[in-house]
Amino acid sequence: MADWTVDKKEVKSTVDGDFILYKNRPLVREDNVICYGNVSDPYIIQMIIMSEKEYKGRKVPDQIYVQLLSTDTSKPMSARVVKDIMRSGLSDALDMGIAWLERYLAS
Repeated sequence: MADWTVDKKEVKSTVDGDFILYKNRPLVREDNVICYGNVSDPYIIQMIIMSEKEYKGRKVPDQIYVQLLSTDTSKPMSARVVKDIMRSGLSDALDMGIAWLERYLAS
């Protein structure tokens, strides 16, 4: 069985305050919700972990509901959802969310 301990000196992530930056945008997880993006931008990504599965003795996210959200707080939450999709696996969910986010922020 693999040793899962991590030497923190080997971790190359950037920490800015309370947020981990991924591709120069904050990535924050609280319980089963992961948010990606700057709240000062017009859009962010919200990923809700709907289920988990076992992988090498660890629980990892399985089914993830991905939403592209408008950060316009004057709109009701239901009107802030621009796009949504269900994805299998965190990698697929994050890739889809980043593609949407970059496309919408560029327009």
